[in-house]
Amino acid sequence: MPDNIVKLDGLVPERLAPKTRKIVLEDYCLPVDIGFHEFEVGNPQRLYVTVEVWVDEGSFAASDDEAVAWNYDFLRSEIGRIAASKRFNLQETFVREIYDLVAARRGVTALRVSSRKPDIYPDCAGVGVDLASF
Repeated sequence: MPDNIVKLDGLVPERLAPKTRKIVLEDYCLPVDIGFHEFEVGNPQRLYVTVEVWVDEGSFAASDDEAVAWNYDFLRSEIGRIAASKRFNLQETFVREIYDLVAARRGVTALRVSSRKPDIYPDCAGVGVDLASF
């Protein structure tokens, strides 16, 4: 921080101090070879994935320094890697793989992973699953 900038501490009342910290990757759209119906096998479908990661205070950047930030690129690239690694019969097993990967990361205190197929029913925005630690 430059010497001429004054940092003010103690302005946020204790009752308003952050209680949780969340990192979000929302509606990541990617093609996944998923589904157990004959017409689905070998025909990748659009799948939206959302990951919400609550982290402890030490894992949430307190300074504007990329070296201390939670890595969004990790979430996106690893989900893409999982999606391309094999075919899945069920959204449940696809989401479980993502969940297990993220849950093992340092600083994670709560987690929610969801997926949805937007192209299944013409009268629905999507069908999917949700897996959460709460």
